[in-house]
Amino acid sequence: MTLVVAGRCRLFLDPGNVALVVESLRYAERNGYSRSTAWVVMPDHVHWLMELRRGSLASCMGLLKSRSARLLNLRLGRQGQLWQHGYHDHALRDDESLVHAARYVMTNPIRAGLSSAIGEYPHAWSRWP
Repeated sequence: MTLVVAGRCRLFLDPGNVALVVESLRYAERNGYSRSTAWVVMPDHVHWLMELRRGSLASCMGLLKSRSARLLNLRLGRQGQLWQHGYHDHALRDDESLVHAARYVMTNPIRAGLSSAIGEYPHAWSRWP
């Protein structure tokens, strides 16, 4: 899954804002909607590799986007749209695709010049070391 901030605003340069998105990702998992495999919060977008556990993909993404928008708007003292409309999704078909996708997520900060090695970027997580 890829979610993009409206206007590509770089809201996630602030670690406090990142923490609210991460809390929202974990909320979806705690409430049985998803099982995260890997995620990275980039300055203006989020990549999330997950297994849908309950409900529809649309309901899971709606939960994530609405919860994170509410928390971030409250923190920033603002109202209105936080995320671009919709999201990009891609279904994986086998374990090899899963490993490749997790590697893609974890190397996104390297490709963007934000880190030089997997594990160095502070706003990324994976089930696999």
